[in-house]
Amino acid sequence: MLIRKLVAELVGTALLVFFAVGTATLAFGFQLHGGSIAAGVVMTSLSFGLVLLALVYAIGPISGCHVNPAVTLGFLLSNRMTLKDAAGYWGAQLIGGIVGALALWAVFSGTDTYSRAAVGLGTDGWGAHSMIGLNLGGAFLAEVILTFVFVMIVLLATSHPSTAGFAGLAIGAGLLVVHLVGIPLTGTSVNPARSLGPALVVGGEALQQVWLFIAAPLAGGALAALCSRFLIPSRAAVTSGEVETTDSVRLITIIESTTNIESTTDD
Repeated sequence: MLIRKLVAELVGTALLVFFAVGTATLAFGFQLHGGSIAAGVVMTSLSFGLVLLALVYAIGPISGCHVNPAVTLGFLLSNRMTLKDAAGYWGAQLIGGIVGALALWAVFSGTDTYSRAAVGLGTDGWGAHSMIGLNLGGAFLAEVILTFVFVMIVLLATSHPSTAGFAGLAIGAGLLVVHLVGIPLTGTSVNPARSLGPALVVGGEALQQVWLFIAAPLAGGALAALCSRFLIPSRAAVTSGEVETTDSVRLITIIESTTNIESTTDD
């Protein structure tokens, strides 16, 4: 049922924001990185990667565990889901991001040392809000590239039944790696829902800049989908002989297995 998938996406996105963005806020907002920026980057990256890894295996069998509008766009443009389902996923993810941010804000508000202006809520940004002072153009390009890499990992890792059981490890590791690079650049979004929720809570310049962390990840997700369609042969390409004969039987088996898996999931 679609409603079950949407609830899973909402809850999953909320949990990703609460735990991973919460770690980012503790590390850089409350300055609990022990005086080492590098340590803060590592602990935040690990949090994002490990939380997503857990979510993939927890709710992946229910909804596929997109918990990211850019990932959903990638699946849509790869013809792996319908526009109706994608629209529902986007709504659930954005609501989940907001719910997670509000829950995190409510928890942090329980201490006198917290303020939205001084501590923030793990928001993304460029210019004065970038660790290295990255400008708007550099931030946009960075987010497109980082999201492209991450969504490509998701699409390719989940395309073959032979490796589907290990997809969660690849996806979690992929998110971890893009955060290691991206945190000093923009804070790392690669996920519009992750950026929108905290920006709405904090307001100010974080909210003024959030458009980039919606547009750039979506652009990166779209590019990843186009690339994956080239890298993953379709049934028509296999049967028409556009791929090498020695690979035909294996590819047909993969495509048919994937179709059966997706049909079973939809039921």
